[in-house]
Amino acid sequence: MTLSGKTAVVTGASGAIGFAISRALINAGAHVVLVDIADHKSRDGFPWAGDRATSAHLDLSDILAIETVAAGLVNRFGRIDILVNNAGILSNNKVLDTTIEEWRRVNCVNVDAAFMLIRAFLPAMRANRWGRIINMSSYAAKSGGLTAGTAYSVSKSSLIGLTFTIARETAGEGITVNAIAPAYVMSAMVSEQLTEEQRHRQLAQIPVGRFCDPEEVAHTVSFLASPLAGFITGEVIDMNGGLQFD
Repeated sequence: MTLSGKTAVVTGASGAIGFAISRALINAGAHVVLVDIADHKSRDGFPWAGDRATSAHLDLSDILAIETVAAGLVNRFGRIDILVNNAGILSNNKVLDTTIEEWRRVNCVNVDAAFMLIRAFLPAMRANRWGRIINMSSYAAKSGGLTAGTAYSVSKSSLIGLTFTIARETAGEGITVNAIAPAYVMSAMVSEQLTEEQRHRQLAQIPVGRFCDPEEVAHTVSFLASPLAGFITGEVIDMNGGLQFD
């Protein structure tokens, strides 16, 4: 399971899920680039990591900035071995309340940024014949969004399509591309952007009787990033506590 000698990029590294993922990958031996619009929060959270962690400021709604930062990381490290497209923004507005501006903003951060980062890091993965790309989708992609809005649900469905497409293109090159679809992870999206009534209602529908823990998502990411997951590609790992079986 060791990731010694590998360099990973984790977007949204200052959030609850991104923090847990970054910590897990560092503990597995990887050097982790903590990418976030609030990069100081990411950096401040890993004083113990020393030179095994690097922070990078990036606004994922800025396509030109993505190209610049990604190119800089490739130049600095030579290659990025593991990309975790974790960052995302939530919209709870349903279709008639979703403006075109909100639609574009959500899809830009949740989908376009992931596409741009894959494009930037894939050539070196191909040259090295090894790579791991892990996209953070959501149960909203399969349910159509229970509390989540139209733009968010569609963006997470698009991430699954992107996962399948890049997995098909790279399957014979030592690169795996997978997605994780969690439901209601204990993060700001649950604790701050859902009302108490919504939280209680959704909790009552989850058969295991609790919300997902960020460390559980991080463990799944660590496994998919490991050498032992080399035969798994083009998969969506559901983490929904029994909300849906398939």
